[in-house]
Amino acid sequence: MALTYDVIIIGAGPAGLAAAIEAKKTGAQRVLIIERNNEPGGILTQCIHNGFGSVIFKKDLPGPSYAHNFITQAREVEIEMLFDTMVIDITPNRSIYATSKNGFMEFQAGAIVLAMGCRERTRSQIRIPGTRPAGVFTAGMVQRMVNIENLMPGKNFVILGSGDIGMIMARRLTLEGANVIKVVELMPYLTGLRRNYVQCLQDFNIPLELSTTIKTINGNNRVESVETLKVDESLKQIPGTEQIIPCDSVLLSVGLIPENELSKKAGVILDPLTGGPEVDEKMATNIPGIFAAGNAVTIYDLVDYVSEAGFTAGRNAALFASGNTISPADTIKILPGENVRTVVPQAINKQLSGNQVLIELRVTKDFPSPVKIELTDGDNVVLAFREKYARPAEMITLKINPELFMEKTAGISGALKVRAL
Repeated sequence: MALTYDVIIIGAGPAGLAAAIEAKKTGAQRVLIIERNNEPGGILTQCIHNGFGSVIFKKDLPGPSYAHNFITQAREVEIEMLFDTMVIDITPNRSIYATSKNGFMEFQAGAIVLAMGCRERTRSQIRIPGTRPAGVFTAGMVQRMVNIENLMPGKNFVILGSGDIGMIMARRLTLEGANVIKVVELMPYLTGLRRNYVQCLQDFNIPLELSTTIKTINGNNRVESVETLKVDESLKQIPGTEQIIPCDSVLLSVGLIPENELSKKAGVILDPLTGGPEVDEKMATNIPGIFAAGNAVTIYDLVDYVSEAGFTAGRNAALFASGNTISPADTIKILPGENVRTVVPQAINKQLSGNQVLIELRVTKDFPSPVKIELTDGDNVVLAFREKYARPAEMITLKINPELFMEKTAGISGALKVRAL
């Protein structure tokens, strides 16, 4: 017999915890978090560096402290949590099937929030040729080994990718006595936050080479060297720029992918650009009663905005479960336009009320000087915003007043595009 809850959240990371707390505060009586790990907090428990909480708590916190604040709140409002439990299927009518040490479990939810987070790209996904020796790691794996397991995975590292976790681990490994020879980045620009470049690479004299990649990994039982080379503006390899770098470890920081196998099973439409569900401003997917939040939707650069998305999803999930929600009116599609790579949400309802609407986007190139962000209907500029700068690695968050949005979009049908100029 299925266990019944008002709202069920899949994942106990920053998005899931925030969604559960907000659902309970909005009036949901029975709220459950299902988590496959043995504790709440998600990836934050291994992120012992600072840089969390500036938006929500107005403090510079390490990851475990940020998570602790939400875990404490969740326990205060009596959120139920199931650990060591793996959800294996979700149906469009909001049935959930899971396995745990207690066996097979079945649940029925009034509403569901998908908050499964993301996973790292691996060597096989980016197709680096060469042998298959020990010593090739993803950045998150090394982070867990050093920060949680108290293990040192190598001595001499080459890091591929200037993502945030890779740069942070360059500093962490250096502090633990390893030699980080250099960081190489395929793209002509930094793919992580500039503050991490300054604090983790420049402050520790770790070189960064842009427009450079690893051509091959060499070694028998253990990594012995890598061969790097330069790429041109089209990311094509430039012959004659090869360099052999002796090392015993390769750390890959080559991007994150929203975790959405369960979303697919539920029939949720995924955005091919973000890799996550298409959502509206309520974080609602195309399946009624199924919401999504956090890195399962798009890869955020600040955890505070992951939690903000969780609040939105949890609040609207609780309203849906109680029947206290308005059926979606016509929506306006929000699409990436000139110089914009991704946009979330992908749709906004024409009838809005309550809180401000957040539109989060990433640009395709560096804008070092002030940049204009515009929402356009064809050649007509509907709304315009000014930003001091824009970088591909840093998400831009536009805060839109609902009344102003409805006023400016009255009579518009179809889609708006977001462009950066």
